[in-house]
Amino acid sequence: MQHSLANQIIGLAGLCQAVSLLQSLARHNKLDSGLYNTSLASIANLSPDSPLAVYGDDPANLTTGLQLIIDQLGDKPKKDVELTRYLVGVLALERKLNKSRGNMAELGKQLGQLERQLQHFSVTDDNIVGRLADIYSECISSLGSRIQVYGQPELLKQAAVQQKVRALLLAAVRAAVLWRQAGGSRLNFIFKRRKLVAVARQMLAQTTP
Repeated sequence: MQHSLANQIIGLAGLCQAVSLLQSLARHNKLDSGLYNTSLASIANLSPDSPLAVYGDDPANLTTGLQLIIDQLGDKPKKDVELTRYLVGVLALERKLNKSRGNMAELGKQLGQLERQLQHFSVTDDNIVGRLADIYSECISSLGSRIQVYGQPELLKQAAVQQKVRALLLAAVRAAVLWRQAGGSRLNFIFKRRKLVAVARQMLAQTTP
């Protein structure tokens, strides 16, 4: 994959979008159906023609994530600290995953099997969401770095919510992989922050009719 800020922004927007959905789910048990479908569908897109193809080949599918990049990395004084915690946690988890050949191989194997299931079910079907949750638990949670999820305790005790949380975390890790493959790193947040925001603004402008 070509290393470029544009490609990095696609991965970062997908990551922001997934954790934003996670926040809404954990706090209010609400999910934007379109964004939810986009996030989960990205997990099974293992051989995309381009980074944007992971998200339906349409920057409009990443509008929420692009705006979050601008809000979090731009000059807006009030940042979402909880969102930042999730982003840092997922990026750290993806780095551990990338260093574990065994977990990466198992993840690839299980996602390959998932593709066959998707011939019979939609990606947001309860059966698929449950499978995604299992894949996250087996291939990523086993790395030992658990991400603390903040929300309503009574919601987070529900099995269906727990499965959706894990599925969204898997989507977030998928986006973090894309970010790294495009050349993204922690140093970029320090030295290329303004450039990342500028590219996000340009891409967001393209989605406006």
